[in-house]
Amino acid sequence: MKIHRQLSQFLVLETDSIHSALRKIEDNKHKIVYVVDEKSTLLGSFADGDFRRWSLKQSQIELSQPVIHACNQSCTAMPLASSVRDIEMKLQQLNNSLPLVDEYGHIVALVEKGSNFVTIGHRRISDEDPVFVIAEIGNNHQGSLEQAKALVDIALAAGADCAKFQMRSMRDLYGASVNSGSPEQDLGSQYTLELLERFQLPDEDMFRIFDYCAEQGITALCTPWDIASLGKLEAYGMPAYKIASADLTNFQLLHYAAETGKPLICSTGMSSEDEIRQAAAFLDRQKAQYIFLHCNSTYPTPFKDVNLGYLPKLKEITRGVIGYSGHERGYTVPLAAVSLGAKVIEKHLTTDRNLEGNDHKVSLLPDELSTMVREIRLLEQALGNPSARQLTQGEMINREILSKSLFATREIRVGETVLESDVSIRSPGNGIQPNRIQELIGKTLRRKIEAGGIFFESDIDGVLEKRTRYHFNRPYGIPVRYHDYFRLCQDIELDFVEFHLSYNDLDVDINDFIVEPQSIGLAVHAPELFANDHLLDLASSNEDYRKRSIKELQRVIGHARELHAKFPNTEVPTLVLNCGGWNDKGFIRESEKQEKYLLVERALESTSLDGVSISIQTMPPFPWHFGGQSYHNLFVHARESADFCRRTGHKLCLDVSHTMMACNYYQFDLFEYIEIIAPHVNHLHIVDASGADGEGVQIGQGDVDFKRLGAVLDEQLSAVPFVPEIWQGH
Repeated sequence: MKIHRQLSQFLVLETDSIHSALRKIEDNKHKIVYVVDEKSTLLGSFADGDFRRWSLKQSQIELSQPVIHACNQSCTAMPLASSVRDIEMKLQQLNNSLPLVDEYGHIVALVEKGSNFVTIGHRRISDEDPVFVIAEIGNNHQGSLEQAKALVDIALAAGADCAKFQMRSMRDLYGASVNSGSPEQDLGSQYTLELLERFQLPDEDMFRIFDYCAEQGITALCTPWDIASLGKLEAYGMPAYKIASADLTNFQLLHYAAETGKPLICSTGMSSEDEIRQAAAFLDRQKAQYIFLHCNSTYPTPFKDVNLGYLPKLKEITRGVIGYSGHERGYTVPLAAVSLGAKVIEKHLTTDRNLEGNDHKVSLLPDELSTMVREIRLLEQALGNPSARQLTQGEMINREILSKSLFATREIRVGETVLESDVSIRSPGNGIQPNRIQELIGKTLRRKIEAGGIFFESDIDGVLEKRTRYHFNRPYGIPVRYHDYFRLCQDIELDFVEFHLSYNDLDVDINDFIVEPQSIGLAVHAPELFANDHLLDLASSNEDYRKRSIKELQRVIGHARELHAKFPNTEVPTLVLNCGGWNDKGFIRESEKQEKYLLVERALESTSLDGVSISIQTMPPFPWHFGGQSYHNLFVHARESADFCRRTGHKLCLDVSHTMMACNYYQFDLFEYIEIIAPHVNHLHIVDASGADGEGVQIGQGDVDFKRLGAVLDEQLSAVPFVPEIWQGH
């Protein structure tokens, strides 16, 4: 369940109008408001259903009437002191939410159904959301506002979600007469107090650093070590509070922190399991939103004492989101914690581990924090969805190449029954999988299959449909290879075909496949892979590699000219080209991208393009090459692609799948993207996509809104030819 203590968005006064109550329902997105008097005494609830029931009784609807006349004055509520389990049971009986009231009937909290989560600033933290990474600055700023700002900048650059500090009232914590020089203090206390006195930021500077965090776009949090500091932070307006391990058993501080209604992130170092349970029970009674962080308060923590295996037990105790606050060296343990379910990670940050103070010794350096955050984000991707097992695009490639399918051992004619002796199992795996052989045996074929031919799904389900003519307001074609060109084009009227070439196709004699001139149009898709694992890259910074890519492209163009002779009805065939700009290490800087665009421009200038019309494919952020997945840097962003075309005069092939994946990853709007590049598009690949790397899924099973896409293409790219595709073009 979700607990709200900040209630203004849910409450309306009994004298407020029905119109204003309806407006608040619309604004809060929770479908309900609660009606109170000036002392916040709960008088009733008001939802859409209450409005409908009231309006049906009215001869004339006056929305200016007080909402008290239309609300449900018998709404269900529970005492604030009720147990969490009792509240959850009652909530299951209700549609949405449940108000909690104090002994005087005042509404003090609201609980809702749904997954357990807290919201800090604009960031939601739950088991379904990305890990919330806290860069613990603490007092590592050494009492310098400028150093504090520098550490905030480092945390932001590293990708942390939050920069956290600490605030203490030395007088409230240690007494007016106690100081670091007092002979009454033991050696450890003298050392600690002396550091705190020297390195604590004044309150004014602390608030300045919070303001700086807001200006830079990173959430600021702070640990109040005492009630006086909590009061100052609450007056400032902190979005949440971090409770130190030392205060998990300080129920007085926990009470006042819970009373703020803000989320609490509580470390559990130095506490026994009984104390952790007691703290959780206390916060449950307070109806607080809280997250417990597993922690060992040793500086540094020996790896043998980390005990990450306790994380599942901590989740069982709190029945909510959990995290990890680490004082061990390095960042291996936080990564392991994420794999065990931690959704908040807190690690100390410093610029120099040799600076004075214990925290520096267990802190991460800037590059280590960056690496940790990056590895956490990769790990989140790798953890995936525990409730689903789906084939990835990389597996689809290897399944086609490495796995096996069912093949015919003889020619089987239409109407014949498939016998067990008619079926063999061999590679590749782009047909019916071997585990379905019994489903195939005994089926009557509705098509002729040659000896050595592959069985497909239609041979089992009997569904075999093939139109002879489709009707579009633009030229349409299909992707073909030399070996399947005539079979795929048989009994179907097409405007053109798009030959997807492999590097081996460049050495074939075209007359072995096509003898007579053809009456339909022609487009050609250049290979990406060439002999000896050479992936075409006109943007390579390696001059020899780039020269070979130019040479291979020239061979492709020469072959396209020969193929054009067999398709005389095409004036100039389109050559779809992936220009390169990928690497396997990550995305490159903007300045490097511009250099690579210039390399592509010069490579095309040095190539004889006579006889073809270049159409550069729009690219996804994570393309699949034959060596696996990589990062793509060029022709991914709409404005960069449009600028290149304006400068060079070259055209684009809008690959909808590639572009949809780019939009998903970079949070672009697909249709705004298309509007930007539309003046430069001369060819279309109509394909679906899922997520940032789910390329070429069956049309209708991905993220593309094809109804809207059709309207946009008709408006902005009318008459541009297209081919439909799924994975690998077929």
